Amino acid sequence: MSIISTKYLLQDAQAKGYAVPAFNIHNAETIQAILEVCCEMRSPVILAGTPGTFKHIALEEIYALCSAYSASYNIPLALHLDHHESLNDIRRKVNAGVRSAMIDGSHFPFDENVQLVKSVVEFCHRHDCSVEAELGRLGGVEDEMSVDEESAFLTVPSEAQRFVELTGVDSLAVAIGTAHGLYSSRPKIDFQRLAEIRQVVKVPLVLHGASDVPDEYVRRAISLGICKVNVATELKIAFAGAVKQWFSEHPEGNDPRYYMRMGMDAMKEVVKSKINVCGSANKLIADRAVA
Repeated sequence: MSIISTKYLLQDAQAKGYAVPAFNIHNAETIQAILEVCCEMRSPVILAGTPGTFKHIALEEIYALCSAYSASYNIPLALHLDHHESLNDIRRKVNAGVRSAMIDGSHFPFDENVQLVKSVVEFCHRHDCSVEAELGRLGGVEDEMSVDEESAFLTVPSEAQRFVELTGVDSLAVAIGTAHGLYSSRPKIDFQRLAEIRQVVKVPLVLHGASDVPDEYVRRAISLGICKVNVATELKIAFAGAVKQWFSEHPEGNDPRYYMRMGMDAMKEVVKSKINVCGSANKLIADRAVA
């Protein structure tokens, strides 16, 4: 098996009307928990690491883990650079073997975003590395980045069309009302806007901020063209909550093999739920189809 580009996964999802879940990873236990479920349910998966993740564990170590797990679980894996902002940082990681990158220039004006993304696309495509970009800006907190409501703005369909044409990007994250983190009230998703974007943009569309979004909303978004669904916060909450519960019941406990397993099992339940929402169970494509 191998570390692959997400474009092969997303092209299949787009053709068949489901979405590939992208789960944020933080350490070996989170990677293992996600892959145990994906192997059992035969679901394609994208393992996403933010810049903060690669500060916690070096790229070389994460890459080695993912390569080993790809072989042991007999599934191709997409290791994805989530919310990266620097061409030089992406260049270093792609040269080390990563084949999927998100360059986030959403905080820049349109023309600057285009130029940044275009430079990343030109480099990455020489290495069979797919590129995701974001147009529009989600509110909330992601890793070390915080965006307040006043700074968030939704994607304009006509701009999305121009953006994809100018950059040659492989997939596009759109802002339609979701936010990073949890919601204080039921999110207001602009499904009409999503439908209009789908009409003019041919590349796979990505939904960021899917944690805490009602399942029926996510399913509807997938029916309107979303091919990749990002999940982070719900995974962390489940893991941490189970570990806290274990220590409340075993105050003298100290063996990580027990309390980490509890966290992993709680996280696995979230992964199972998201795979079912995405409709990606039994959609695992053969490695030869993505070579």
